[in-house]
Amino acid sequence: MSTPLLTLRDVQISFQGLQVVKDLSLTLHPGEILGLVGESGSGKSVTARSLLRLDEAAGATVTGTLAFKEFPNLLDLSEKEMRSLRGNRIALVLQDPMTSLNPVHRIGDQVAEVFRIHRGLRKREARAEAVKMLEAVGLPEPALRARTYPHQLSGGQRQRIGIAMALACEPDLLIADEPTTALDGTTQATILDLLRRLRNERDTTILFITHDLGIVSELCDRVAVLYGGHLVETGRANDVLSAPSHPYTRALLASVPRPNQVELSPIPGEPPVPGERPPGCPFAPRCPLAVAQCNTLPKMESRTGEHHQSACWQEGKGTS
Repeated sequence: MSTPLLTLRDVQISFQGLQVVKDLSLTLHPGEILGLVGESGSGKSVTARSLLRLDEAAGATVTGTLAFKEFPNLLDLSEKEMRSLRGNRIALVLQDPMTSLNPVHRIGDQVAEVFRIHRGLRKREARAEAVKMLEAVGLPEPALRARTYPHQLSGGQRQRIGIAMALACEPDLLIADEPTTALDGTTQATILDLLRRLRNERDTTILFITHDLGIVSELCDRVAVLYGGHLVETGRANDVLSAPSHPYTRALLASVPRPNQVELSPIPGEPPVPGERPPGCPFAPRCPLAVAQCNTLPKMESRTGEHHQSACWQEGKGTS
């Protein structure tokens, strides 16, 4: 396998002393789409934002190793060095594009600004490149759309613009933080097709954050499942979805609505609150298979294959 583009080792993330992510280790390879999955509050978004160090001003403390390309650890970079990476080498697409678009500036000017800041293009050149990017993400009549304001466009069109801004500088890594959650089914499928095409045509590496396992099965090469700030299972998407090893992953799959299903199968109980997590497996209080041994946290171990790992004592392979 190729040299990883991104490697997270023993990453810990805390806010005012409350730990929200613990001992997270992940790799992401060039041209790969990795799905980061979990319920709200599992640590998905804060993990992604830690790569850009966006939450430091809000009091986040991040330790461990965030190795990216030629940088041994992003945590060692100065703020000036991080600014040169944000939007240039690592780009972020948010769930709600209205939070990343300025309502009082035209779309074309906002996309052009990326070219002016990171590529040093002049105003006219930057505007021309902005129109090309709007066309590249499939926005109809891109020259016309460039002259409009965000409120004049649909949610799907605004999301395409967010993706255009993120891809303007051809980043090494695109982080997509639940970019389809607020969209209808048809628009959602269009955005997923766009991301798939960008990976195939540009070899874009994507970290895709979602709680939707259906999207993971359609889009992602590999999947990493978070629960309570802990990584509980990871592997090739097909392997994990067809033969989930961790009880939490199985519970997530069981709760997905299916045709002709009379009742849903929700996971009982509530996700753990930071600062109140159990000492062992974070899923133990909600797990129907929990035993006394689950009070000790198991390590990630290989399960059905070399690249499929989970952290569960019930598999009989965990070690303390």
